Amino acid sequence: MRIAVLALLWGSGFLWIKLALTGLSPVHLTLIRCALGALTLLVLAVAAGQRLPRDRRTWGRLVVAAFFCNALPFALFGIGERTVDSGVAGVMNATTPLWSLLIGVLLGTDRRLGPVRLLGLGLGFAGVLVIFAPWEQSGLLSTGALALLGAGLSYAIAFAYMARKLPPGGAPLAVSAAQLTTATALTALALPVSTTAPHLNLTAIVAVTILGVFGTGITFYLNYRVLTDEGPTAAATVGYLLPVVSIALGALFLGEPLSPRVLGGMVVVLIAVGLTRRPAQTKASSPGALATPK
Repeated sequence: MRIAVLALLWGSGFLWIKLALTGLSPVHLTLIRCALGALTLLVLAVAAGQRLPRDRRTWGRLVVAAFFCNALPFALFGIGERTVDSGVAGVMNATTPLWSLLIGVLLGTDRRLGPVRLLGLGLGFAGVLVIFAPWEQSGLLSTGALALLGAGLSYAIAFAYMARKLPPGGAPLAVSAAQLTTATALTALALPVSTTAPHLNLTAIVAVTILGVFGTGITFYLNYRVLTDEGPTAAATVGYLLPVVSIALGALFLGEPLSPRVLGGMVVVLIAVGLTRRPAQTKASSPGALATPK
């Protein structure tokens, strides 16, 4: 039951982003989302008796983690969804494990690139090409599409960094609250360069509130509970459900087309991710790493 709720909350994040953009710029959306997510996790951390980090080294590392895991990808998803369907954004989010594997190979930290994983890596990016179809006049390749791919790459960079510099500790809720607080501050620095003023409406306000509180704060807590109680395999299962949820919600509530090309590309990407994870036990994000809206 918790896995289904988690998949719904996380997968619906792309729908809420699309709706929030009706009144907010990507920068304002990211700022409010991070702030609400941080506040939610701070409340949960206090209720759990967890304290924010106190040493400067951890806060310094959180600046890097917050930038690549929250501030940058959240903004890139906002930029991407201005021109690309929310369902496609959900599929692009699923490419993060492919980027992670590629980074691991390039850095020499993942030497188990056998034929199956190599096939998965190539197949995954082939699936992305099928979705965007740059060779067709009606293809989806655009600046927005590249922004979505950049978001997945940013998550992968964040995971590689946090695996080394922010290992799981005894206060995951507090550490993630600190990370989102830092992301809020980093995003605030970008406000002067935002050329789009917010035009608030009820839809945007409700969407960004749900996205921040439930799609960012509560989802981390649920993921942490699933990871702790049911193990990494169960937690990783959610990643395969997110694109399906995002495409279904986009079609149902936004009228986004379910083209055979996008659906076929999604299936190819998910199969590819499964192949890249096959030889080794699936590793979920560390409890101290907040990786929403993944």
